[in-house]
Amino acid sequence: MSKNHRGSGIRSLPNHGRGTCAICGKTDIKVLFEKEVNEQTVNICKFCNAKLKNEARVAARQAKPEVAAEEAPAEEANA
Repeated sequence: MSKNHRGSGIRSLPNHGRGTCAICGKTDIKVLFEKEVNEQTVNICKFCNAKLKNEARVAARQAKPEVAAEEAPAEEANA
């Protein structure tokens, strides 16, 4: 099958969506994701976007056992 529409969303962007990533500093890379970093909205590459998502996921996972540990003694005290 033909792939005529692949990348059609970035064709209208300046330089076809390519530029310099605000986090890693790579040049001529697709910067398609807008994220808020240091209270500024910047465009970042998909690798930095994945890194930020993974860091947030790990932080949420580490925060979850603390919440469960706080709930457990309260349940034992009531029983």
